Amino acid sequence: MKIAGFTFIRNAVKNDYPVVEAITSILPICDEFVVALGNCNDGTEQLLLGINSPKIKIIHTVWDESLRDGGSVFAVETDKAFKAISPDADWAFYIQGDECVHERYLPVIKKAMEDNLSDASIEGLLLKYLHFYGSYDYYGHSRRWYRREIRVLRNNKAIHSYRDAQGFRWADRKINVKLIDAYIYHYGWVKPPKGLESKLRNFNQFYHDDSWLEENLPQTFEFSYHNADRLLPFTGTHPAVMQPRIAATNWKLNIDLDKLKKQMTFRRKVLQKIEDLTGWRVSEYRNYKIIK
Repeated sequence: MKIAGFTFIRNAVKNDYPVVEAITSILPICDEFVVALGNCNDGTEQLLLGINSPKIKIIHTVWDESLRDGGSVFAVETDKAFKAISPDADWAFYIQGDECVHERYLPVIKKAMEDNLSDASIEGLLLKYLHFYGSYDYYGHSRRWYRREIRVLRNNKAIHSYRDAQGFRWADRKINVKLIDAYIYHYGWVKPPKGLESKLRNFNQFYHDDSWLEENLPQTFEFSYHNADRLLPFTGTHPAVMQPRIAATNWKLNIDLDKLKKQMTFRRKVLQKIEDLTGWRVSEYRNYKIIK
């Protein structure tokens, strides 16, 4: 069984993405790793070369700046990396530049790949998510945060990244997947307030035009945490590859968690209560089909 990892990235230094941690978190179970490196104006390539692994193959790409509708450029760049994977790879393990896998889950993920290798009905593996927010000490747990997404798929070039690269599809249909008991740790929203302001402006430039940005995210806007809905204290351990970054943290999240929950709409509170009691997320968006 051959496993290929893949990702895309651009300006990781400028935007403080933990892309090295993302790659190295899954590199131990990968036989190769493809990085689609977009046109950068910082030291991202040197950062990647510093990993110093013969498994890593960097392909240079140029982002289409005209793609500003719904983050579609992220899917385009993901597909470039996916297409560059060696034809003899069985599974493709996708990770984004702000995600990590805890080392405890690597054996679980690899075993799921082995167990389902000969079962053609399983086209991908669905992983669970922890979305850290504002700080490494809290994670978002509400309907605003997706609970699961496809991160392992067959090396089938008919499969493509969907919308803003959150998931994948085979031509126009949802991929048949197996849900496994392993988590992706998402760190994209762990930054100090000023860093989150910069992230919002940078992130939304790939979703909206300049006039929308100026109206909704002017240079003087202040970041608000109310969109989190609900934050819960994290009592577990972070991946080993993230420990140096976490140790260097120089800010604390000062936020009233009870006040944050009270800002939820009545409808969201009711739906959240149903989920808390039953585990059922009413009308959950699913870009996949769980079949096993």
